[in-house]
Amino acid sequence: MNRLFGRGKPKEPGPSLNDCIAGVDARATNIEEKINKLEAELRKYREQMSKMRDGPAKNSVKQKALRVLKQKKAYEQQAESLRNQSFNMEQANYAAQSLKDTQATVAAMKDGVKQMKTEYKKINIDQIEDIQDDMADMFEQADEVQEALGRTYGMPEVDDDDLQAELDALGDEIALDDDTSYLDDVVKAPEAPSREPGADSIVPGKSTIETDEFGLPKIPTSLKTT
Repeated sequence: MNRLFGRGKPKEPGPSLNDCIAGVDARATNIEEKINKLEAELRKYREQMSKMRDGPAKNSVKQKALRVLKQKKAYEQQAESLRNQSFNMEQANYAAQSLKDTQATVAAMKDGVKQMKTEYKKINIDQIEDIQDDMADMFEQADEVQEALGRTYGMPEVDDDDLQAELDALGDEIALDDDTSYLDDVVKAPEAPSREPGADSIVPGKSTIETDEFGLPKIPTSLKTT
């Protein structure tokens, strides 16, 4: 049958949304360039009409301006339509891409769950509990070893009541050591003299006994002659 009728040509894939969006945007851009040219031509006609008097010549320029304005309006409608088409296709493309991303996320989650199940099968809960029990036993044995190493020898046996009584007495001694009442006598002691001893017996206006270079009292002259 294929030899008689031949094989049909494989269908080529249609354009993607991105290709369609790019084509529509290019057409809209081309039309907007034409609109800009028409606007420049309209400004030229307005300037001419502003400098002309009413009459056939001005009416002719006015007709040209109206024709250009109609073309501009038509192009603006086409550009608006193309922009709307591009926007709609972009929204559809966004929705399609979101669905693809969702599918990829779901597939990744499924693979993750499958991998977790595979790894979970490798774990034995009973072994983990046995390890925990062994660790608890080891810690308990370590505490026993530390307690044995800290055991004291040769300590006299003392009654707890006696220890408590000695501790209370020690507290009383500490309280007595904190007594500062003996400092009261120091506070009551007289102040140190501010003047030299015997200064009160010196009568103002009277000369004191003269001394020589060695600090000894000089001998009066009358005694030296006798």
